[in-house]
Amino acid sequence: MQVSSPWLRAFVALAIAALLWLTDASRREEIAPPRAQTPLPMQGQTPPQTWGDSAPASGHWERVAKGHIPMPPGVPAAHASALLALPSHHCASMLAFWFAGDRESAPNVQIAMSALDRATGSWSPAHLVVDRWQVAEQLGFGIRRLGNPVAWLDGQGKVHLFVVATGLGGWAAGRVVHLRQASPRADKPWAWDAVGVLPLSWLWNTSYLVRTAPLPMADGGLVLPVYFELARKVPVAVRMNAQGAVLAMAPISTLGQRLQPALLAMGERDWLALMRDSGPDGRIRMARSPDGGQQWVDAGDLPMENPDASVAALTVGGQHLLVYNPQKSGRDSLRMASTLDGRKWRDELDLESGPLGHEYSYPAMAVVDGQLWVSYTDQRQSIAWQRFAWVSAAPSTPGKASP
Repeated sequence: MQVSSPWLRAFVALAIAALLWLTDASRREEIAPPRAQTPLPMQGQTPPQTWGDSAPASGHWERVAKGHIPMPPGVPAAHASALLALPSHHCASMLAFWFAGDRESAPNVQIAMSALDRATGSWSPAHLVVDRWQVAEQLGFGIRRLGNPVAWLDGQGKVHLFVVATGLGGWAAGRVVHLRQASPRADKPWAWDAVGVLPLSWLWNTSYLVRTAPLPMADGGLVLPVYFELARKVPVAVRMNAQGAVLAMAPISTLGQRLQPALLAMGERDWLALMRDSGPDGRIRMARSPDGGQQWVDAGDLPMENPDASVAALTVGGQHLLVYNPQKSGRDSLRMASTLDGRKWRDELDLESGPLGHEYSYPAMAVVDGQLWVSYTDQRQSIAWQRFAWVSAAPSTPGKASP
């Protein structure tokens, strides 16, 4: 049945009202985050400095291996991976999640998962672990499609997934569903309890999506980057407690076209957000927070091109890493860059460079057992990975030039 113009106008008016509510801080109760805002140090940092050190040891990243994560049998398409490093007592050192099915937005798309065995370094066979029918049954309403899983490990060792779930209206009408790892069963070692839809707006929490990794907090909570997509794109930082309950929200930018923010903590209070731009300029937009994510100010563009594509960011030692598509159009190249201060960036190495029309996109990063892992979509058919080690530069000999 076709929707009449008055109903369409009413819906657009509601969407605009929701956007205005989101960006007007005076209409929301401000909940001060806990005083301890320092991100948790990562397991097995490489280079071996604490995150607050001003610079890593001299050296470079060296690729030591690459490959593909196994796909579930008979599933032809994959996209939007997320990596989750696990503590050293786990038999698996890392989990990978992505969405897989016949194609993006197909009715049979589910969330797939594979585990990296700590002893052998090999990936387990992939399994489909979240489907829309089971989630819909727990939530009590229909779901048309799933996508963009983001993973978080809480202080009790439970894995949480934040997944985009849509109904009518496509991705722009998505909502962020919060799933928590349930007790395993003999027939289902990975099961989930649907905690609910994240309460992000009064408009049925519609048009909020998630894509990039959360920033863990020293108090056991997290800051989850999300974005509002209907009519005007608005990136938002969502502060959550150690149980995953929403405490506060802060718009990262109100300039429009910015989405999928990736967060970096340059210091205890100095945070950076790197954002995809959906416009034609082909840039990575930047915003900065001087107070640990409570308030944000737009801070210009990074000095590299990006073709309206998702980026990944991660702090390793005193070095801050970015993986992105280094071109104004297309996604046939993928590159890693680094910075010490968020202002001066240097290219580290090219991860992929394929023929025109190929796609390497939606990267994710994690540090596992002292090495850096990068995963990404390969041709929308599988999830590729690369593994890197930090190679320290040899000290120079007095009287001789450094290499």
